[in-house]
Amino acid sequence: MKKNKPKYKQIIDAAVEVIAENGYHSSQVSKIAKKAGVADGTIYLYFKNKEDILVSLFQEKMGQFIERIQEETTSRQSAEEKLLKLIETHFEQLAADHHLAIVTQLELRQSNSELRQQINEVLKGYLNVIDEIVQEGVEEGLFRDNLDRRLVRQMIFGTMDETVTNWVMKEQRYNIVDQAKEVHSLFIHGLAHSKN
Repeated sequence: MKKNKPKYKQIIDAAVEVIAENGYHSSQVSKIAKKAGVADGTIYLYFKNKEDILVSLFQEKMGQFIERIQEETTSRQSAEEKLLKLIETHFEQLAADHHLAIVTQLELRQSNSELRQQINEVLKGYLNVIDEIVQEGVEEGLFRDNLDRRLVRQMIFGTMDETVTNWVMKEQRYNIVDQAKEVHSLFIHGLAHSKN
């Protein structure tokens, strides 16, 4: 398994930095190799091409992302708490790695349809976590039960995603984690049972 090879993580981390600083299209494999401190040829022992590096980078980082979000949310009792923890963790993880935030919010968007399909595959795991929280919220009576689950999932992920993109575009000049409670409040009230 290539992931267990010692230089795999080194190359992935170098790719995040190089792509964030130069943009995907201007990031030659040789630049990534130089940043990782490996020979150009070494990269091809792990990856087929630059596109494969981008997809692998996303798989690797999103895998860690989902793991952390699952850990953080399963330790919370209610769907309301889980949803807040999901938003906070999403924002915290990207705030902690500015290069990764640039890559996920900007560079991954410029890719071709085949690449986007592979990225969507990786995202499924994350969307499942959101689905589970929404389902719990419905069971607890926190959310109304006639919700279009697919739409709710898109709304939750899309809102967090756009909030982070906006923060990246503003050159991360404010603390995005401070916005988690406001975003959470919008979801909770928007999905709740109508009071009348």
